[in-house]
Amino acid sequence: MVSRVILVDDGSTDGATEGLRDLPVNLIRFERNRGKGAALLAGFKAALDSPEITCVVVVDADGQHDPHEIPALYGAFVEQSADLIIGARTFDPAVVPWRSRFGNKLTVAVTKRLFGQYLPDTQSGFRLLARPFAESLFGAVPEGRYETEMAIIVKAIHERRKIVSVPIRTIYESGNVSSHFRKIRDSLRIYRVLLRAALRRKRV
Repeated sequence: MVSRVILVDDGSTDGATEGLRDLPVNLIRFERNRGKGAALLAGFKAALDSPEITCVVVVDADGQHDPHEIPALYGAFVEQSADLIIGARTFDPAVVPWRSRFGNKLTVAVTKRLFGQYLPDTQSGFRLLARPFAESLFGAVPEGRYETEMAIIVKAIHERRKIVSVPIRTIYESGNVSSHFRKIRDSLRIYRVLLRAALRRKRV
């Protein structure tokens, strides 16, 4: 089902991608860290350079997504003609600490309040984007950090794109050193995207 794999190395310094050079992987490497948003957009561009690509799947590299669940997202894309499919985690209290559960629930509630659309997991990085929607992102969303993912959702809501949430397993690694989410700073960036979009919406 997956026709090609594109890996974006966002300026890593531990040599993690060195062993991949002989594998059938399209490796894009930034010389310095530019943020997840920039990495996402670079990956989208590389994928969309091939005209036969109909959709793009994003899987984070922190071990918290199971690639075996890609068919479930693809199935929603085909069956529901969705523009954006989000893998929604269950946030089992036995697995995920309360701060992470609270942060996601708060963002879900704010999104519902500001835009009138309930999405069970706004922070999931496990997503599928239809080609036309992915193409529309260039020049329209910021090359930032994690706020880029929120900007993609806001754009989809604003344009009345079809968003579908598909349940996925919650895989959580406590103290995961490969995760670079800064709870306060990155959360503020995300809420800034939400508030700015809500203010623009009121002025229209």
